Amino acid sequence: MSDPKPTGKQIRVVIAEDQTMVLGALAALLEMEHDITVVAQARNGKEALEAVRAHQPDVFITDVEMPEMSGLDVASVLAQQRQVKVVIVTTFARAGYLRRALEAGASGYLLKDRPARELADAVRRVHQGLRVVDPELAVEAWSGPDPLTQRERQVLRLAGEGASSGDIALKLGLSEGTVRNYLSEAMSKLGAANRVEAARIARTKGWL
Repeated sequence: MSDPKPTGKQIRVVIAEDQTMVLGALAALLEMEHDITVVAQARNGKEALEAVRAHQPDVFITDVEMPEMSGLDVASVLAQQRQVKVVIVTTFARAGYLRRALEAGASGYLLKDRPARELADAVRRVHQGLRVVDPELAVEAWSGPDPLTQRERQVLRLAGEGASSGDIALKLGLSEGTVRNYLSEAMSKLGAANRVEAARIARTKGWL
């Protein structure tokens, strides 16, 4: 049984998550903490924005992808309200999403497969003005100007030479699906419409 909540100095939280069971679980976990109270829950981006404006929480927790508005879109709108700290809780263990979240003003980025206790700790830390980011993702996102991983460079280099996904898969010992995923991630990082454009951009910047 959790300790009774104190009458003051609680961290007020709004949670946004489009999966009802996950939303309920996150709220229940945080309500077990003696110094945290969940003042509102939302199931899409517009509801989340309205809830934050209505309740003025200390911390806003949101997933990345939601109906109506994404969590990152909501974070961007809330960036002007400096008293509201944003924590992204998501399944997307990708540096690209992390960079976008931080650029949108988020103070925290946690993965849903992390131990439950880490969420409450993150809420406390961002409320204190600190930043909480998965260390491996942080290193990948900010280690240098080149956003591509070594494998993405290998795949993109071959694609730029005209190799098909099947040829690349055979040469690198990967499945075609994995090759397509690497190409998709590289194109996303570079803002390219296709693999040829991605290879051109990366080569121009000296990343291939």
